[in-house]
Parts: sequence; C-alpha cells; structure tokens
Amino acid sequence: MSSFEVVGGNKFHGEIQPQGAKNEALQIISAVLLTAEKVTITNIPYILDVNLLIELLEDIGVKTNRISRDTCEFQADNIDVDFLASEEFRKKGGRLRGSVMLAGPMLARFHRAYIPKPGGDKIGRRRLDTHIIGFEKLGAKFEYDDLHSCFKLSSPRLHGCFMCLDEPSVTGTANVLMAAVLAEGKTTIYNAACEPYIQQLCKMLNRMGAKISGISSNLLVVEGVEKLSGTTHRMLPDMIEIGSFIGLAAMTQSELTIKNAGVEHLGVIPEKFQQLGIKLEIKGDDIYVPAQESYEIQTYMDGGILTIYDHPWPGFTPDLLSIVLVVATQAIGSVLVHQKMFESRLFFVDKLIDMGAQIILCDPHRATVIGLGRKQALRGITMSSPDIRAGQALLIAALSAEGKSIIQNIEQIDRGYQFIDERLRNLGADIKRVPH
Repeated sequence: MSSFEVVGGNKFHGEIQPQGAKNEALQIISAVLLTAEKVTITNIPYILDVNLLIELLEDIGVKTNRISRDTCEFQADNIDVDFLASEEFRKKGGRLRGSVMLAGPMLARFHRAYIPKPGGDKIGRRRLDTHIIGFEKLGAKFEYDDLHSCFKLSSPRLHGCFMCLDEPSVTGTANVLMAAVLAEGKTTIYNAACEPYIQQLCKMLNRMGAKISGISSNLLVVEGVEKLSGTTHRMLPDMIEIGSFIGLAAMTQSELTIKNAGVEHLGVIPEKFQQLGIKLEIKGDDIYVPAQESYEIQTYMDGGILTIYDHPWPGFTPDLLSIVLVVATQAIGSVLVHQKMFESRLFFVDKLIDMGAQIILCDPHRATVIGLGRKQALRGITMSSPDIRAGQALLIAALSAEGKSIIQNIEQIDRGYQFIDERLRNLGADIKRVPH
C-alpha cells in the first residue's frame, strides 16, 4: 500500500496527453478471445485493471507480445478453458470487475464460460442480471457451480433472437454483443448502450468479419457469422481523464492544453464544464483551458439552481460526477449533483467537508454544493481513496488546497490513471509517492 503526499497551491502550465480509455480497453482486450488470429491493439492505458486483465488472458493461454508500453499483440489460438473454473482464476478474476467481459467471447467461441463473483469499486450495487439474461436469451444455460464457487454458462450453440435489455448497461451490451457475433442467425439488441466505447467495439468486430448494424444507436442488429479474423485497433483517448484535467485546471487556476483529446467523441462533457463557468477552447483535436481567477456556475433560464446528473449516452457519464462535485466547491454559485446510478459514489464528500468545502449530502444519490468562490481555500488533510473516480477528485482537491495532504489507498487511483503522479509533476505539481 502506498500514499500520495501532496502540497497544494501550485499553478500549472503546459500540455498533457490523455491515456487510452480504460472502459474501452476492458471490452476490446476481452474481444481478442473471439478469434484464433493475431489482434494488435494500440493506445492501451498502462493501469492496474488493464494489466490484470492481460494477465488473466495470459493465464488462460493467450499469447501476448508487448511491442511497447501502450501497444500489444494478442493471439488466442490455444486456450485452456478449464483454467476459468480454477481457484487461481477465481481469486484473480474476483479482484477485477472487468473479468466478467470474458464471458461473452468464451461462450460464443468455446461454448462455456465461468464468472467469478466480481470485484472493482465499492460504489454500490452493480448487478450482472443484464449480462446473464442476455446470454440466456441467446440459448445459454446458467447455473451456480457449487464445486468451483462461481457462475457457469454453457451452450452447444448460441442462437440469435430479439431482446430488449432491462437497462442500457455498457458492459452488459458489450458482453451480449460479443456473444451474438458468433451466434446462429440474427440478434436484435434494443435499449443497447451506445457510448463511444460500444461504437469502438462494434467497429473493431466488423473489421474482424462481424456483421453489426445500427452502430451509435440503441438498436443493434447482429447477423451471426461462423468465425472472426484478426485486426488492428486503436483505443480512444480516455474521456474521464480529459474531464479530470479540465477540472484540475479550473481548481488550480492553471493554463493547460489537453492534446489529442478525441473531441468528436466527448459528447456533452465540455458543455457540462462550461455550465460550471469554466472557459475552454477547442483547437483542432486539442482542448485549451486558460487560467481563470474565478468561475461562476450557470443557473437555469428561470433562475433555478443548476442540476448536473448522470444519464446513458449521449447524456453525461457518471464517472465524471465526482470531478464535477469537487470542482464546484471553489466556484461562485451552487449546484445540485445527482448521482442516479450508484448509491455509494457520493460517500467521499465527508473528506471534502473536512477540507472546508460547503456540501450538503441530501441522500445517498444527491449532494448540494455551495461554491466558496475562492474566498476560503480548501485545507490539506489525511484521507483515503474509496474508489477510482473519487480518488482522482480528492487528488484534485489536494492539489488546490493550502498545505499538505496525504491520500491513502492510492491503488484505487492507479487502477484507472497511469503514472498520474509523474505526469502531474511534469506540469509543476508537488506530489510524491510514499511507499508503506
């Protein structure tokens, strides 16, 4: 276990390049199991969750060749399906919620799959019903394997069908989609997630020989094929990092340029930060955030207090609500942050309150932030990171605060942000990693 020791108050200046998208990586890397041919993936984020998934693939027989830190070749031509039922896989896979993404490809190509009880962030209930029900509709049998203490799926052959997902789950859509591409006949997936991550997965699968239409909509139609071939795929920049850097610049009164931000794939993210009063300029594929003395939260046209809430794409991603909340603490004005999806994701606000922020936690899903307008700086404290996104929000708070902060449990931050301390030091941050 390590900690970050942060001395706040510095203003930053320079350029920063976002890493590859974590949420896309977990799907794309799982998809290599759908073919025996070589798949090359570039712009892979070098983070704990992604590296653990690659380890899991190696454990089941996938050949990997790290050409560079962000580029890897995969070939799944000799897979040990039984390893998925082992104690070793159960322990390692249970640490990573993304391990559930292996189920769709394994079921499609090898006709059985095992799902360990999922790990990941403790941000509330994250059910797997959407995944399992989708697999069952394709013809898979689902049961709990008492001997191996895990869920087992099996089917001699999957068959296409019509399904309406009970929620537009990104991982659920991706998992069912990967199972459907090798199913017999046509599969129609309604109420599908349509995030850029899913669009990227669809485009990759089509390059491999799949027949998917309706990409970027919530109605996907998949014509099953006999087999898929290899391909090359480049991941998008991580939109959550991009939003985090916009928030960091505003909180620390810094001038930052976010290079190669994949602006066309960001949806409403820039607009939501502009609603907080943050100025930014789109310059080609870069985002320039000028240094601002202050920023004022907009109100609705009738004068009502602004509400920012999460919503399925093209709505605002829930992964940035923690960042919005911390950035609002130093704005002029008030905002209601409504986290609809996860009931425990706002439980880090007590740390911000200890730092001097004015926040009312209305209930597990809603918090009202009364901006301090920089009249009172946040103060450094010792705190612990509860999940990836809250950890990054607390890091931003610490970088803007007066005095020294200690952030413990930074493995949570490392799960989603690559070399974040090193990259921030390059901008002028006073941050060091302290091993325990």
